[in-house]
Amino acid sequence: MTITEQRAQSAQSAQSAQSAQTYGYADLPGLMGLMTGDEKHGPAATSTLDVLWVLYDRVLRVGPESADDPGRDRFLLSKGHGPMAYYAVLAAKGFLPVDWLPGFGSYDSPLGHHPDRTLVPGAEIGSGSLGHGLPIAVGTALGLRAQGLHDPAVWTLIGDAELDEGSNHEAIAFAGPAGLDRLHTVVVDNSSASYARPGGIAARFEAAGWSARTVDGRDHEALYAAFTAPHPGRPHVVVARVEPKNA
Repeated sequence: MTITEQRAQSAQSAQSAQSAQTYGYADLPGLMGLMTGDEKHGPAATSTLDVLWVLYDRVLRVGPESADDPGRDRFLLSKGHGPMAYYAVLAAKGFLPVDWLPGFGSYDSPLGHHPDRTLVPGAEIGSGSLGHGLPIAVGTALGLRAQGLHDPAVWTLIGDAELDEGSNHEAIAFAGPAGLDRLHTVVVDNSSASYARPGGIAARFEAAGWSARTVDGRDHEALYAAFTAPHPGRPHVVVARVEPKNA
C-alpha cells in the first residue's frame, strides 16, 4: 500500500469513527488534554490554538476528503513546538482518529513530537527544525505556479523566535519581489525571539514587499479578517500577538 493510500485509509477511518460526533473550538482543550507525557510544550502549542482553529474552521479549503486533491490549500506547520495543538485541530476536523491522541509522543504512535507527513493524515511536511517551513512554503508556491495551479493558497505558521533563523529572511526577501500572492504566513508572536526588530515584525515583511496585518492572536474575528484581507500581487503575513511565553 502506498503512502497516499495509507493516509487516505486513515482519514476515512477517522471520518467513520467521528461521524456521530462533531467537535468545536470548545472541545480543543479536552482533546489536547488527552495528550500526556514529557515534552508536550503545552504553552507554546496553546499559543497557536486560535490561529489553527480559525484557519481550519473558516479559511483553508481542505478537509479529510480532499487531503490529496491537487487543488487543495496547503498548510505547513513550521513552529517546532506546535504539534499538540495541531493534532487536536486535525482530530477535531476528522483528519485523524481522536483515539490516536493519548499515544502522542510514544514510540509506536504516528503522532510524534514533530509531525511526519508520511504518518499524519493532512500533514504537508515533516517539520521540527526551525527555519524550514517558510522556505518550503515559498518553494511550494513556486511549484504550484509552475504547474498552472493558481487557486490553491499556501499557508505556513511560524513562531517569532524562528525569525532568528536566517533562512526565513532569505525566503521573505525572495517572495515579495517574486509576487507570490498565493503565499501566506502567520507569525505567532509570544515574545520569545532573542533579537529585537525596530518597527515590529510586520515592518520586516513590508520592507520586502509583503502585505502585512498585526492582530490579537486570540480574537477569532480579527484573525479571520486579517487572514482574508485582499493582497493582490503580494504575499501576505499576519502577525498574531499572544501572551508572552512565560506569562
